[in-house]
Amino acid sequence: MKVNTQSVNFNADRKLIDFIQKRMDKLEMFYDKVIQADVYLKVENTSDKENKIFEARVKVPGDSFIVKKQCKTFEEGTDIAVSSLERQLKKRKQKLRAHI
Repeated sequence: MKVNTQSVNFNADRKLIDFIQKRMDKLEMFYDKVIQADVYLKVENTSDKENKIFEARVKVPGDSFIVKKQCKTFEEGTDIAVSSLERQLKKRKQKLRAHI
């Protein structure tokens, strides 16, 4: 799956981008018609510890899913967002099976 990663207000290192790619690739196990994913990493300038925002848009034929999570680290945000996307893709797959 093609994952476009953009970081806002900072430069993401290669390890983080590879981690995100690996986690997003696991989504294809649940729904094999994923076209592409766009990931946006943002850092807010606040004194709050949870200032990292992970936003992902996953495109599938006829629809797209958007997840936005705010956490202490991008790795934690990635894990939470990917598990949320897994649930959404499983639900979509079940709906498609019900119409057949």
